[in-house]
Amino acid sequence: MAISRAQLVKELEPGLNALFGLEYKRYDNESAEIYATESSDRAFEEEVMLSGFANADVKAEGQGVSFDEAQETFTARYTHETVALAFAITEEAMEDNLYDRISSRYTKALARSMANAKQVKGAAPLNNGLPGVATFKTGDGVSLINASHPTIAGTFSNTLSTAADLNETSLEQAMIDIAAFTDERGLRIAAQGKKMIIPSALQFTAERVLKSPGRVGTADNDINALKNLGMVPQGYRVNHFVTDTDAWYIITDIPNGMKYFDRAPLKTAMEGDFDTGNVRYKARERYSFGCSDPRGIYASPGA
Repeated sequence: MAISRAQLVKELEPGLNALFGLEYKRYDNESAEIYATESSDRAFEEEVMLSGFANADVKAEGQGVSFDEAQETFTARYTHETVALAFAITEEAMEDNLYDRISSRYTKALARSMANAKQVKGAAPLNNGLPGVATFKTGDGVSLINASHPTIAGTFSNTLSTAADLNETSLEQAMIDIAAFTDERGLRIAAQGKKMIIPSALQFTAERVLKSPGRVGTADNDINALKNLGMVPQGYRVNHFVTDTDAWYIITDIPNGMKYFDRAPLKTAMEGDFDTGNVRYKARERYSFGCSDPRGIYASPGA
């Protein structure tokens, strides 16, 4: 259905002082702080987790060396979605509008809708991967944030053993847990937290926890170890599309963790209809957000 003069009554009359409602600022591309970006030229992308070898054994004198096997463990699939939106304006509505180019105003609104959809989808793995929600699963078959990610050697956890709100103690424990990550065969890996992703409700807490020179909320004359050791070197980023107001996330330096695939960049088009004179405008892009190695993120859903 096209936007007609019936929806634009006031814009067809003299004496209108202002048009408002479409000029709001929008948040920047906040999902870029979570994901590594790659391009794609396929309908979907798959990334396979490989296991290495277990800890080497002692070889007794005169005895044969032990053999081990490597294998594939799971596959993470990224299925690209097509996101699109369009609108049409009647020929008469464009002719009779008295105040500005109506098409220019609504193409800006179209761009805003497309950008908002992308940020919502970018936050969805975080929102839906928490314990208790668990509708977003990684290639190993469990939720993105889980205390029992299966491996050949057993399991590993990328969440606190007891869920806790963001504070000095819980963040220190998160750093300890990340440093204790193991691979698919149970070997320790050198992992570190890189940046923290938080909802806007936690930005004041994060500022105090990460940037105060001394310990937060105590009378002790102790240093802030998190700050002095540079445990979260890239600091924190606020994501306004994270819906759980007390959940917090740590992006680690593990490669092939959170990923965004760009299949077809944003493209706009317009065309006129010969019969009706209506002009149609469309925006379209294809992409996917997901996670290959769940060690790329650590989180707590809050207490």
